[in-house]
Amino acid sequence: MKNAPSAEFALKSYLFCGIGGSGMLPLAMILKGMGATVAGSDRSFDQGRTLEKRDWLAAHGFALFPQDGSGITSGDQVLVASAAIEDTVPEVAKALELGCERMTRAELLSAMFNAAPHSFAVGGTSGKSTVTGMLGWIVDEYGQDPTIMNGAVMKNFVSAENPFASARVGNGNRFVSEVDESDGSIALYDPEVAVLLNVSLDHKTIEELRVLFGNYVASAEVAAVNFDNLEARELARRAKRVISFGIEHSDAMIGVEPGTIEETAKGISALIVDRRDDTSHTLALPMPGMHNLSNALAAIAGAVAGGIPVHDAAMALRSFKGLARRFDIVGTSEAGITVIDDFGHNPEKCRATLKTLKSQPGRVIAFFQPHGYGPLRQMGHELARTFAAEMADDDLTIMCDPVYFGGTVDRSEGTERIIAMIREFGGNAEHVSERAACADRIVELARPGDRVVVMGARDDTLSQFAKDLLARL
Repeated sequence: MKNAPSAEFALKSYLFCGIGGSGMLPLAMILKGMGATVAGSDRSFDQGRTLEKRDWLAAHGFALFPQDGSGITSGDQVLVASAAIEDTVPEVAKALELGCERMTRAELLSAMFNAAPHSFAVGGTSGKSTVTGMLGWIVDEYGQDPTIMNGAVMKNFVSAENPFASARVGNGNRFVSEVDESDGSIALYDPEVAVLLNVSLDHKTIEELRVLFGNYVASAEVAAVNFDNLEARELARRAKRVISFGIEHSDAMIGVEPGTIEETAKGISALIVDRRDDTSHTLALPMPGMHNLSNALAAIAGAVAGGIPVHDAAMALRSFKGLARRFDIVGTSEAGITVIDDFGHNPEKCRATLKTLKSQPGRVIAFFQPHGYGPLRQMGHELARTFAAEMADDDLTIMCDPVYFGGTVDRSEGTERIIAMIREFGGNAEHVSERAACADRIVELARPGDRVVVMGARDDTLSQFAKDLLARL
């Protein structure tokens, strides 16, 4: 076992460039909770966006600065910034001038994670945030006071005092975190328990993902691996020790008794089988979807790998409230139109959300905001196939132009190409360039019994878009 985490993190002063981001904010919160001096800047604040988040940070002791370099005042500060940010950015230039240490979010997070005596990492192409929330909740309910780093707000830890609970600060002995393969930073982590959910096309090629996830599984003391996913199952051979899980695979140690799955619009239940000792345990999850049943198995297997009994893990998930923007039901209008806010942005996430919606009766109107021109080029073909395959003839996909906050990215291929492919594959889809005009179109088309799902990533304003849409409906 590793020694207790060093106090070196708490003794330093940090400035986060982009502190309001989904990856930066929870890390900044953890450091602040440990006693560190934490300041930040964010382009969205300078542009007048996400002001509620800005005001909350300021009220809780985070010094906030414009992105003009004024927040860098001493060579003793650590600048936490994306590796993609150029040296000409004022904060970076000032940090270079003063000789400040510079770290990426992943470098800082992995250093803190690796310092913890017990660590749980959650990796995979899809489902990381949900499983991290589930696993963190199980460890917390078991009384082990974990620190949790997530990319989404965990509703179990939300309060009036902390509406942005994408992190939880514990006693330092156990650290639960999602780990990211998209930038290759998963290689920086040295987990005691590594959970592998799935391996499928996203930001990198399958060949690159096999290397990253294979090394990840091999680095852990014990790996919890999804045997329903062929790629993940193959990589399990590299693990020192495996706790396997799966709904369909009969060899999975943590599985589901056939014929016991019951799904409703608000939840899913099943009899969980621990094939290691042939015992059964009831799981009643208050959130719908077969993908969430798989997520629950992953969290249970991860907890088991860390010494928590299956029964206790399953019982904890009865009170799991879910995450913001993960099949988050915003509400139902008086006319009977339900609006759902969802983080779906790659083919697998979108497929899981659409399958959950189509498991219940009613037409689906899916609004999708691509989260960048680069990702759209990388996964556009499979994304189009997903929307065409999962949506019925009377359903409709509406897409606006990709998110673009500036920079030199290639914008030659946009949403029009994806819409054309969806139609080519037999789906019903429309391209409406501006997001506001998409809302107008949805209001025009929606009728009683419809489910309207708002999908996309990297844009906090999508949640407000969903709330405004519900109000109009």
